[in-house]
Amino acid sequence: MFVIPEIFLTAFFQVLLEKVASGDLFNLALPEGIYSRLQTWTSKLELLEAVLSSAEEKQITEKPVNMWLQHLQDLAYDLDDLLDKLATEALRRKLMMAQPTQASNPSMFRKLFPACCSTNFSPRAVRFDFNISSEIDNITERLEDLLKQKSGLNLMSDNLGGTSSRRTGDERPPSTSLVDEYSGFYGREKDKQAILAQMCLGCESGSDRRFRVIPIVGMGGVGKTTLAQHIYNDEKVQNFFELKAWICVSDKFDELAITETIYKAISSESCEFKDLNMVQVKLRERISKKKYLLILDDVWNENYGKWDVLSRPFQAGAPGSTVIVTTRNDSVASIMRSVPDYYLDQLGNEEICSILAHHARGWQNFDAHPDFKEAGEAIAKKCKGLPLAAKSLGGLLRTKKSPNQWKDVLDSKIWDLPTENNDILPALRLSYQHLPSHLKRLFAYCSIFPKDYEFDKHDLVLLWMAEGFLRPSETHNEMEDVGFQCFDELSSRSFFQCSKTGAESRFVMHDLVNDLARQVAGRVCFRLDDKAESNVQDRDSLSKARHSSVICHQYDGSQRFEAFSRVRKLRTFLSLPVFRTYSWSFYLTNQVVYDLLPQLHFLRVLSLSGYNILQLPNAIGNLKHLRYLNLSGTQIEQLPESVSELYNLQTLLLQGCSQLTKLPTNTRNLINLRHLDIAGTEELQEMPLGLCKIASLQTLSKIVLGRGLKVNELRGLSNLRGALSIIGLQCVMDAQDAREANLTCKQGLEELEMVWSSDFDDSRNQMIEKEVIELLKPSTNLRRLEVKHYGVVEFPSWLGDPSFSQLAHISLSDCRHCTSLPSLGHLMSLKKLHISGIKGVKTVGNELCGLGWPHVGDAFPSLETLEFADMSQVAHAK
Repeated sequence: MFVIPEIFLTAFFQVLLEKVASGDLFNLALPEGIYSRLQTWTSKLELLEAVLSSAEEKQITEKPVNMWLQHLQDLAYDLDDLLDKLATEALRRKLMMAQPTQASNPSMFRKLFPACCSTNFSPRAVRFDFNISSEIDNITERLEDLLKQKSGLNLMSDNLGGTSSRRTGDERPPSTSLVDEYSGFYGREKDKQAILAQMCLGCESGSDRRFRVIPIVGMGGVGKTTLAQHIYNDEKVQNFFELKAWICVSDKFDELAITETIYKAISSESCEFKDLNMVQVKLRERISKKKYLLILDDVWNENYGKWDVLSRPFQAGAPGSTVIVTTRNDSVASIMRSVPDYYLDQLGNEEICSILAHHARGWQNFDAHPDFKEAGEAIAKKCKGLPLAAKSLGGLLRTKKSPNQWKDVLDSKIWDLPTENNDILPALRLSYQHLPSHLKRLFAYCSIFPKDYEFDKHDLVLLWMAEGFLRPSETHNEMEDVGFQCFDELSSRSFFQCSKTGAESRFVMHDLVNDLARQVAGRVCFRLDDKAESNVQDRDSLSKARHSSVICHQYDGSQRFEAFSRVRKLRTFLSLPVFRTYSWSFYLTNQVVYDLLPQLHFLRVLSLSGYNILQLPNAIGNLKHLRYLNLSGTQIEQLPESVSELYNLQTLLLQGCSQLTKLPTNTRNLINLRHLDIAGTEELQEMPLGLCKIASLQTLSKIVLGRGLKVNELRGLSNLRGALSIIGLQCVMDAQDAREANLTCKQGLEELEMVWSSDFDDSRNQMIEKEVIELLKPSTNLRRLEVKHYGVVEFPSWLGDPSFSQLAHISLSDCRHCTSLPSLGHLMSLKKLHISGIKGVKTVGNELCGLGWPHVGDAFPSLETLEFADMSQVAHAK
């Protein structure tokens, strides 16, 4: 079955219009004589943008509209690439003007536009060559063609009224309160009893609140409605409540219509009034001082004002009245709940097997039917705990009489199942249709992740940022904060689920949600995994692909990457190692690294993480669009100097590069760099000067002092976040440098490691070290502190100050000259304290708890772990 992928361009067009109107582009285009040509794009883009809502709505049911949108999407990507090329040239010129000593080198100007340079060379003298002019003309012609085609598609402009925000064809069928007496109730009895207990607690608590709202939250198809039906029809509930009503709310939260439905349900009579006020008055009279149960099924409303209006009559009921809400969205629950949300997890495989067997054959399970058992249980696993999927597939299997037919279903992709017999993806797609346009794009991008792939929240946000999906908002100036907000919103809508490993930042997508992402992404994204032949899909459409991921193999030869020869406009090349640690590397042939990758000129994301790469070609510097470069876990010893010419680079990840010895000399030229992760690079003994000029830097996992680099390089990095390790503090010869580092004002730093040399020789100056550590006082937002090889008899005065109220972990190791421990008992959040190798301490007493405490037992209120090691001089502890 051919499935039309959805094209979502509204958010993309907003970004394009911003770029065309940017001041930097104006400063470049005006002297080059192309400004007027670029300005014509603005009016054409605005005309196209005006009909996008109508086109995006019609595309599923009208194939010509979808094809028109596909051409428009291709054009949008090409236009964005050209604008980015122009913006990069503007940025390069700006940087060269700021560094006149480099401006005299004409080769630096010829790299982007090699045929455009005159003999009398200067930044202003650069003229764009025929290719650039040709690209501009090509974009203009394509814009005009699409505008002509638009007129024949009957698309409405937004300013002419537009259409509804969601396609009626994707609406969920209305639910009822009646349960299927013959379907069974599998795996939810515990959930049912838990909610019944909440309802009873609400009745007996004596609270002043007249009614209690209990939200049942979970992803589409997990069984929220079925659970609510069984609660609604439970015998205890029947006897407890005087009035009951079931309302299927669904997409349109109409206060009048919902109030009318409630009134009709509890009174068994029609309401003659069509005025909200009169209907609410009648409802209030009917439920006054009576105990009621209302089920509001499938709620999507996030407007608190609407809920506030709807709920006013509910306050007239008797104590113990209850409203149960089913929703997929945390945000919906948050505006309605009066008790914590009840999250509904997926069912276990045994329960899913029972549901599948019942709906397919009327069986209790497959135990007595060995011919169907293997395929049946395998199909049940595909459902990944969703009762709706099991029910839907079971209904499909009712017409399949032989085990071989069941195996055919097993081998079929979920989205290839006949739509008339399959309501899995339509049910999940409803959640997708409710997303704002910018979130649709972010979700579809996640289709590059394989099924069951565990990804990190922070990594995904950096990828979104590199692709240009994130823009500063009214509430968040930093793109990362916008990204985390978007991630949390998608997570709250059940698109992402917390990993079972328990890691706080690790998430996965349910298999069927992954299928949905691939469906809506269509040809824009593809994955090269163990089933590359089926995943690459139509080979002819590969030329339109923009984002890809590669599952790393132990040996990846050039033959495996043949498909990439047809994706010259690729923006994403993302390696995904099978193993999370870097103790195992995957071999990637040099032909891919040296021949293929440099030909992908439009790359914004390049990850070779985990591959056993020793070096990169100098041609990597020609990837001018690159924003994200991940070489973590590789065996690379140093980066080509050309990396410092990647002026757009935002993220450079070198974590676990155990052989890395140096960074490019001109790293300071990476003026857009925001994240530099060099953790786990033990061989990195020196760092380039000028890091303080990268004002946008947020992540700098460590800084290695010495060989000219001073600690005051940190002075301009006011945006630092997360963890920072300062290595080689014995090299600080002037305490004023520590003052200039200004750590106190770096509010985003949460983890700090201070490391001196492990050699306690005569070159160490205790007076300077004491002053340095005092002046390196961090922000009180610090959560973790480690001090290693400090060589003074006493710790700094700020260590133990109660103002460090968030400090949860302290490690003091090999500070062998210290003769007393700091007073740490006042630190209210301290959970873990590790002290080792402080051989000058002979007694551990109350001073550790803090002087002035009336009761020593009141010290360390949050401490969970206390470790002492290698304290050979301690005679006793009090």
